Amino acid sequence: MHEVTLDSWEDFENQLKGLSENHAAQKQKALTHVSGILFRGYADHTWRLTTSLERHTNRRFSVDDYYRIISAVKPQLESLTKTRWNIPTPSEFSSMMKQRLPFLLGGMPGYEYMVHLRHHGFPSPLLDWTRSPYVAAFFAFDAVQDRAKMVSIFAYQEYAGSGKISSGNEATISSLGPYIRSHRRHYLQQSEYTVCTVKEGDTGYYTCHESAFGGKVIAQDLLWKFNIPCDERKKVLKLLDAHNLNAFSLFGSTESLMKTLALREIDFLTEE
Repeated sequence: MHEVTLDSWEDFENQLKGLSENHAAQKQKALTHVSGILFRGYADHTWRLTTSLERHTNRRFSVDDYYRIISAVKPQLESLTKTRWNIPTPSEFSSMMKQRLPFLLGGMPGYEYMVHLRHHGFPSPLLDWTRSPYVAAFFAFDAVQDRAKMVSIFAYQEYAGSGKISSGNEATISSLGPYIRSHRRHYLQQSEYTVCTVKEGDTGYYTCHESAFGGKVIAQDLLWKFNIPCDERKKVLKLLDAHNLNAFSLFGSTESLMKTLALREIDFLTEE
């Protein structure tokens, strides 16, 4: 992971320009597929790149064990929502995943169902990203913590044009793509999801995304962390709002409209 501490929002925009130029150069000389760059914002630069499942419990889950849990809650969810989810049985899932780890090249069985659970608060091994650095910036600055000095915006690229390998016992990140039926927030926020797994013998386990960096002989996944001073909060949120990027445009709820109006009528009008 390449960590950069910046002095201002303008410095971050210059970094974005550099990322864009480097990405274009990769495409020109790539031997294989070059993936897009995903972004994720944190309101405190000391926070690690963790999933909601990691934040919920210290328990280590195998891929199969977690799937059995979400399969068990499916009838209750279907009874409440009147929506049926046609997903593989736990035994079918286990058989399919043996052929897909560590790269999940054929996708994650039950992916749409997992995203639905995550959007509604169920602890998930999926880490959510956005294709927009400005959406990531909004989430970082909107929720700035009282004691925080800097926010962080992570940038992740899975394929840089030279392929992807694994020794088999190393943590590996897989991007699962945007093309699913999901909650409207998924589209408003330009969301994508990744999952990090490690295979031990015949068993796959979910593990921390940050563990996928630093152990490979050949660098393949790319990760940047940009730290920006919290003092830039009002300037950044006002700039984003001028481009109609705010809580209401990203969530579309009455509560998010109230939050956006409060920013405009109170925070933005307050003298420094």
